[in-house]
Amino acid sequence: MEITAYTTKGCKYCSTLEQLFDRAKTPYKKVLVGDDRGCDLTMFEFTGHHPNVKGFPYVTIDGKVIGSLVETAKYFMDEGLVSAPKR
Repeated sequence: MEITAYTTKGCKYCSTLEQLFDRAKTPYKKVLVGDDRGCDLTMFEFTGHHPNVKGFPYVTIDGKVIGSLVETAKYFMDEGLVSAPKR
């Protein structure tokens, strides 16, 4: 399974997504998007490749668009990679 997570600096949902990947013990490729030094893609480059994206994080698995944090969490639960947190 090849997972790519497009994230931005300071994004709380992106941080939560990383925690989800850690819980699932699932490797992924992180692509930092922004116009700051050290980013992997500029926002212009990203929107050129993914013009319909409305926000971050943005996840693809094996080239298929999964979506944001909520959609990724649902996918992981459906695939049995994580379970709902215990209360």
